[in-house]
Amino acid sequence: MRGWKRTPAVRVAGTVVASAPEGTTMHTEDDTGSLDRATRDFLAARPQLFGIAYRVLGSAVEAEDILQDAWVRWQKADRADIREPKAFLTTVTARLAINTAKSARVRRESYTGPWLPEPVDTSLDPQVGAERAEAVELAVLLLLEKLNPVERGAYVMREAFDYPYSRIADILETSEANARQLVSRARKHLAAERRERVSRTEHQRLLEVFLAAAQTGDLKVLEEVLSADVVSYSDGGGARGASKIPVVGLAHVAPYLVAFAPRFWPGSDVRWVEANGRPAVLVTSEGNAVALLCVDVSAEGIDRIMWVMNQAKLAPYVASLDS
Repeated sequence: MRGWKRTPAVRVAGTVVASAPEGTTMHTEDDTGSLDRATRDFLAARPQLFGIAYRVLGSAVEAEDILQDAWVRWQKADRADIREPKAFLTTVTARLAINTAKSARVRRESYTGPWLPEPVDTSLDPQVGAERAEAVELAVLLLLEKLNPVERGAYVMREAFDYPYSRIADILETSEANARQLVSRARKHLAAERRERVSRTEHQRLLEVFLAAAQTGDLKVLEEVLSADVVSYSDGGGARGASKIPVVGLAHVAPYLVAFAPRFWPGSDVRWVEANGRPAVLVTSEGNAVALLCVDVSAEGIDRIMWVMNQAKLAPYVASLDS
């Protein structure tokens, strides 16, 4: 991507960011120059900032790092010249997230086993700071990883936050026509990779049937609820017992789950939770989180089975075990 230079603009810690939209109110120097006002403005924008960074990166930890960086830049900015704090902060955050996503892709290529996005408990924030609860499901975030970071950023800003194409173009330092193309390519990719989803009620029903069959090793039922091209991903980050490669296709996934059952389920407990806007199952053993089970469901059945077993990624759900 080209550098971020654009005029008219405001500088932050050496980085040029787009100016606020016309018609916004200019704060006085005394008002915007105070740390108290800067803190209030940042906290007001924070949910949306996190929502953007999380969707672009698929990691809550990395998103928090981005917000910390954005806060430092906001503190150093000449805030008296910034007409609209939220516009400024979202621009900085989106650009930082896109740049981080470029290096994250390299790191994930050396990740041990399949990489899955870090789940978030959306029962606390159903939309994760977005205007709309879009581009937050675990399967969508996984598919977005196949896009380049700029396409991903454009898609997130349009689909989750309903940004106008002109604003997306400003943030990405490109033309409005190219911003439309970026979003269009992302939509086409997702449409090609993912069938139309079922309702939340049907999603939970199939997950319940799947869970019972997986626990008992019922091959017949598993074959009924899984789609022909189902894929099972186990993200353990190198943890023992997690498959190092995705298991692909009904003929392989169903027997794999049956063989897996006697070693995994005895002595385990399950708790229904919410992850990324969909029902999920937290599997525990002796009071410790073992895995978060998430599925992606279409009219064809369960298309993707996602086992999050990396302990670092289970951290958001560990606290719930004591509640």
